[in-house]
Amino acid sequence: MQANDHGDRPTDVPADRVSDPNDPQGRSEPRITLVGKPGCHLCDDAREVIRRVSHDLDVGWRELSILDDPELASRYAEQIPVTLVDGRQHDYWRVEESRLRAALAEGVRR
Repeated sequence: MQANDHGDRPTDVPADRVSDPNDPQGRSEPRITLVGKPGCHLCDDAREVIRRVSHDLDVGWRELSILDDPELASRYAEQIPVTLVDGRQHDYWRVEESRLRAALAEGVRR
């Protein structure tokens, strides 16, 4: 997975590890971050939920691999996939679609 800096970012994600597959030109700040690794079947499941929700709500997302970043590996290796919403840990192991939608809606109301 490629990492690109797209400007402002959540504080939990290092600037040099940011990429947004839905917005390669960096026009919007991704609200969802999926932390995982290649070959992780739970990450595949989480990715599908995140893709669906981000498309439905027109919200950007990015994916980071623990294999590319020792800090992420140290922090999240036993929990992947980990979902961050607005830079804060939201879920791990599984992504519940209704909870993710609610968290994104809550963030808009703040």
